[in-house]
Amino acid sequence: MGRARRARKIAATAAFGGGLGAAGAGAVGLLGYGVLKAEATLARRAVGDPVADAPDDDGRYGSGLGEPFRMLVLGDSSAAGVGCQRPEQTMGAIIAGGVAALTGRPVDLVNVAVSGAKSPDLDDQVVLGLQRLPDPDVAMIFIGANDVTHRLDRVLAVGHLSEAVTVLRAAGAEIVVGTCPDLGVVRPIAPPLRQIARRWSRDLAAAQTVAVVEAGGRTVSLGDLIGPDFVQRPQEMFSIDRFHPSPAGYARAASAMLPSVCAALGLTSVDTGRQPDRRRGEGVGPVSHAAVRAVRDPGTEVSATDLGGQKRSRAGRWALLLRRHRDQIPEPDDATPAKQDSVHTRSGSAEDSAAGLADRAGERS
Repeated sequence: MGRARRARKIAATAAFGGGLGAAGAGAVGLLGYGVLKAEATLARRAVGDPVADAPDDDGRYGSGLGEPFRMLVLGDSSAAGVGCQRPEQTMGAIIAGGVAALTGRPVDLVNVAVSGAKSPDLDDQVVLGLQRLPDPDVAMIFIGANDVTHRLDRVLAVGHLSEAVTVLRAAGAEIVVGTCPDLGVVRPIAPPLRQIARRWSRDLAAAQTVAVVEAGGRTVSLGDLIGPDFVQRPQEMFSIDRFHPSPAGYARAASAMLPSVCAALGLTSVDTGRQPDRRRGEGVGPVSHAAVRAVRDPGTEVSATDLGGQKRSRAGRWALLLRRHRDQIPEPDDATPAKQDSVHTRSGSAEDSAAGLADRAGERS
């Protein structure tokens, strides 16, 4: 079964409350317990000390005039900012600062993400987030890595993500989801475990895209968090635990998310309202096909669109695939408006480590 068909089936089954079983169970069984158990041991030794804390990046960014934009962040350790030393280094803070700088309006940021969170944990995060920020203009969700490391049923994971998008949309928020990153890029994970991690990650990311677009949101493919930098410059792009991104890594991912957040907010830019450029591989097609293409090209946005006045094709919702501009954002010290609130620390677990993936891939399926 091709990835597009798998993504469509997972999303459709999630919508009707079904189940398909644990992710990749068959692949694990074929490779054999002994090999993967050995890889689990090596991964545990190679991964550095886990980074358990994330800085509290809640607060107001920018000091411009006008009504503040209201921004909500949900998800796992990447959304929380594990690996950052200061609040202005997180993805939420960088994007909030970018929106403030581009518009001249301040941004109020509320971050309810928790390190170690899986997709079912979004239920509680949505409730808490809407209590603290009842009328968000935009909500960003980063989730999926822990679903892979814990071999969570993909239908269950996608179903909870879809429900979160639906509830947030009903609250009036625009939704931008950074899909599951490619865990195959994490260096302590060696073959054949790396290939399994890559397949699981990409299958989940494609299914997330289908479900999110169907629920009224848009996605940005984070892939290898973004482009070849994480492979070619791991010492710079990963934090000391060799699993979570460093501040430079988060800045790279934020640079891919920012144009889509601006588009979701209806902000005018050189990339707003343009027609898809076929020379860049952009275009309109069934969402499952767009999802697969996005997985292969990190930084790609997928959103719902109409074609000939029709919202759906026989293969699902029509979707627009765009490769938006993603110039590197300067380091936060140089460009990000200062956060005006005090700094605290938000604690969490390091359950989304490479060792977790290794342990669970090494179990008998």
